[in-house]
Amino acid sequence: MVVVQHLIEKCLIFNMTKEECMEALSKHANIEPVITSTVWKELEKENKEFFEAYAQSKSNDDRMSEEETSKMIQKMISQPSESSKDHDPDE
Repeated sequence: MVVVQHLIEKCLIFNMTKEECMEALSKHANIEPVITSTVWKELEKENKEFFEAYAQSKSNDDRMSEEETSKMIQKMISQPSESSKDHDPDE
């Protein structure tokens, strides 16, 4: 689950909605949407104030194109972070 959390955090950096993140991780990282949704909900519980502010800052004008999303996710997957190297992928 650490990898899913890391990818969700990357989605947040790119101002993606929960739905965009679920779709992108499903399509490009073969992560089931239910898994992404579950991890996202847990992050929301742990960081309530952040997610409230994040939701308020979102608007339809901020949506990424499918091509931009695809390129960004492929880059994220091909460049694992240092922190993900330290964790068991089965966590």
